Amino acid sequence: MMVIGGTDTSALTVEWAMSNLLNHPQVFETTRQNIDTHMEPSSSSNRRLLKEDDLVNMNYLNYVVSETLRLCPVAPLMVPHFSSSDCVIGGFNVPRDTIVLVNLWAIHRDPSVWDDPTSFKPERFEGRDQLGQYNGKMMPFGLGRRVCPGLGLANRVVGLVLGSMIQCFEWESGSGGPVDMTEGPGLSMPKAEPLVVTCRPREVASELLF
Repeated sequence: MMVIGGTDTSALTVEWAMSNLLNHPQVFETTRQNIDTHMEPSSSSNRRLLKEDDLVNMNYLNYVVSETLRLCPVAPLMVPHFSSSDCVIGGFNVPRDTIVLVNLWAIHRDPSVWDDPTSFKPERFEGRDQLGQYNGKMMPFGLGRRVCPGLGLANRVVGLVLGSMIQCFEWESGSGGPVDMTEGPGLSMPKAEPLVVTCRPREVASELLF
């Protein structure tokens, strides 16, 4: 289940991230500059592809991943829980054996917590930890004892895949216009219309991949 869930959610997160980047060209360019600056070789013979170890130095790329997880959480209602006893949550009486859902989508767009909450602004995470926890208001993987065990793996996979795509290829939407950001139904949160793009290899990809 962990492998299946991690594959689906990570792929959706990359799709949402690329969709947001294509709709925000300046953010896309800043992300690319962050990657290119770190990966700039001393000579052409030293060129290499992005590796997992590089992610710690990719601050802006990490901000993009965090902002995508905030704005487009792929598990918007998280995993259902049962109350083990009668309790009170946020002033509401919750009887024992009640199914409890956390509306992560609403929490991540709460205007009392987030400045301009519906806008894609990766820089909001500057100066914060890479997960941007915001004192419990940012929790794409849950919190506490039941936090998603794949948290670290997911962040590395999404960062590495997205960063490699940006390092190696030029991207544009298949329509040539803005990407439709309508959310689709499901336990996870897919795009209503799958992302369609065109790409062409950059020089680094031509040297290292072909």
